[in-house]
Amino acid sequence: LPVVSIVIGGFATLTMLTKNSFLDELGKQYILTARAKGLSEKDILYKHVFRNAMLIIIAGFPSLLIKMLFTGSVLIEVVFSLNGLGLLGYEAIMTRDYPVIFGTLYIFALLGLVLKLISDLTYSLVDPRINFDKI
Repeated sequence: LPVVSIVIGGFATLTMLTKNSFLDELGKQYILTARAKGLSEKDILYKHVFRNAMLIIIAGFPSLLIKMLFTGSVLIEVVFSLNGLGLLGYEAIMTRDYPVIFGTLYIFALLGLVLKLISDLTYSLVDPRINFDKI
């Protein structure tokens, strides 16, 4: 039940982000041009909309996942009386145990950096025009 609770909250946010991203891309001028050229809806969706919409989702996914894991873990661990990193961090904040606070923040920050690195690598796989060597 705790895992289902965390997943449902994250899934709802990711679904909303995906829907808004796709609707935003469908309203752009190049989609109207592609329809005027006579491309099928399948070609428009898979060759144009999907790639551009996925870039927005991939860019926003790490922050969404970190937010979901950090706040969700604290909430779920408190509600279901589980021992975990979220509850440890919460109790450390309440008791002003600074080394434990910094340790939990370090772990979540490290997790965020790793997820951002994976996101950047996936970003370059989805859109080969992105080249991180020139930055």
